[in-house]
Amino acid sequence: MDLHLKNVFDRFQEQFGSGPGLGPGSGTCLMKVDGISPNFIKSVFKASAALYRTDPWKRLCPGHLFGIRVGKDTDWSGKKQPFPCVQFIGGDGGDIGFNMFRSQNDAKRMTGSRETIQVPNVELLRVTYERESLMFPSNRKMIKSLSLEASGIDRFPVIDVARCTSSGSLRFRHPTPEELRFVYAFMKAIALVHPLLQEDKEGGPKWSRLMYFEPFIETVDVQWPQEMAKGYDLVAVTISHPPGQAYEEKTISTASSTPTKYAELSREEAFVDIRVYTNGSLRQCAACEKEIHGEQALSCVRCQAVLYCSSVCQKQHLKETHKSMCGLYKAMMEREEELAMNIFMFPCAADQPCKWLESLGIHQKGMWRRKCSCYSHCPFGLLPVKGGLWDSWGGLDDEEFPRDSSFHHHVRDGMSSPILLSGWSEYYNLRSLPLSSPVADILSHPLTVYYILTTLNISSKNLLMKGKEVVVHYLGPEGELDWMPAFAEVGHLLNGLGSVQIIMVGSEVPTNLSGTTSGIGSRVRVNLVRGVYEEEASYLPSPHVIVALNCGLSCYSTWGGALNSIKSMGVPAFFTDQSEISCANAKQVLRSAGLHITHPVTPNPFRSPVKHHEPSSNLPSYSNGFVLGVNT
Repeated sequence: MDLHLKNVFDRFQEQFGSGPGLGPGSGTCLMKVDGISPNFIKSVFKASAALYRTDPWKRLCPGHLFGIRVGKDTDWSGKKQPFPCVQFIGGDGGDIGFNMFRSQNDAKRMTGSRETIQVPNVELLRVTYERESLMFPSNRKMIKSLSLEASGIDRFPVIDVARCTSSGSLRFRHPTPEELRFVYAFMKAIALVHPLLQEDKEGGPKWSRLMYFEPFIETVDVQWPQEMAKGYDLVAVTISHPPGQAYEEKTISTASSTPTKYAELSREEAFVDIRVYTNGSLRQCAACEKEIHGEQALSCVRCQAVLYCSSVCQKQHLKETHKSMCGLYKAMMEREEELAMNIFMFPCAADQPCKWLESLGIHQKGMWRRKCSCYSHCPFGLLPVKGGLWDSWGGLDDEEFPRDSSFHHHVRDGMSSPILLSGWSEYYNLRSLPLSSPVADILSHPLTVYYILTTLNISSKNLLMKGKEVVVHYLGPEGELDWMPAFAEVGHLLNGLGSVQIIMVGSEVPTNLSGTTSGIGSRVRVNLVRGVYEEEASYLPSPHVIVALNCGLSCYSTWGGALNSIKSMGVPAFFTDQSEISCANAKQVLRSAGLHITHPVTPNPFRSPVKHHEPSSNLPSYSNGFVLGVNT
């Protein structure tokens, strides 16, 4: 009887709503909106499904208000943003969806502790995710006739505009095409940026159940579908939390484009000598580039990121360069703990690579020979190979490296399909590897490629799920040319479905290997091409995805031609770099080349756990530490 009552109550909640919402769907149907095409509706439903997959309700509640700005005010009727304030509802119970308000004040007036307050003459646009079985017949008919994409298993968005009258009743209307364009841009942008919110554990009272976040602002480029474009393909969408966050005139942008206004150093604190513990290794002065012993290095007292040989150099550097960057460096240093992968049980600091490798017993062995400079005399791709997989992994114990075997036991719904991974813990568990194994340092390259193909880029994921081949142009390989045994893991993770052709193009490919093809298992082929990408691209099979790992975009002027090719092809391209500073610089290079960043800079879950430092800095860097994308 209890189970029966529970089922009845659950169905009542589904049908009539509960919690912070305005109840059941109003019966509006997008097919009844004047001037809207079937393709327009399909694009809205695709964006809705993509947002649903990111599950913002896991962390966001009605109390979390977001500001939104889509393009310029003059792009919209009345020369103002239609619904510049948004809240997500359903994370703490009730109707799942989000509400869009005409102002932040309206949002605050309508947000109660447990219910949405019906305020007379206040209008809001709401998107609720309803089960198909409980929708109005007109919506079910539209879903079937247009084959619209579901959100989750069986939910679909219902979009309406609600207004509470002075008598207390609710009235609903269909959204206009312009309002739907605004909703589309918001859904595409928020799906990208809400995972970047950082929890502020000191931001609220300890008794509060509400999760608090650090102030946040992010701008991303959203591409309009053809049916929504009005003379331009892209629009800049800015999301802020809380609403009212704004770009200051004098701001520093971090790699994730989150502008923050930083206080400048006072004269009293700028020149205090701080001695830095750096394991006794040789470091470099940021001002004069003089080599200094770690125990003799001075550090900026505020950010503790930049090293100097003397207070004279420190004062000079502060005046010329460091003063404008100190706040940014300080913020990055504070994120060091967050970026560190503390799950691993091997030493994860390698400022002296040879000593690090020796401590693990793998120095000058197998693929690890590319992790220090001892074999720098040997061209990439031409390291002598002694034997099998055990030798390739430097003689690690058998249980410490991945075997050359598939995952026959990993089946979902009775079928094999590519294994989707979220990070190193999941992978190590899947392979039954001990967390004392350092293989993540080398596997970062192949698993970052796999992560891009199966998580970050939806089109390549769909091709693999259909059992088709994905072609990847892999730019600028170096050490990877000696790590082919590690790339076999990509084929194993495909788990019997789909295949990948990786075409590695770069000037470091040896002449005698250019034009060769290696079959790494039955599902991965690697082609090697020596040359400059913009000269070779037209002769290669058309790519589905382009990747460049640890690319150093801001360090090499030769990237210009390759970026022009990527822009002309319009193919999704992903870049990784080792630190937030290098990614911030990479963003400027990409924008200067006319490329629009559609996947913002985010920490890569498959970055190497091994931390390095630049000679003149304490800022941490990780191989493949951060990833960003264009044309996605």
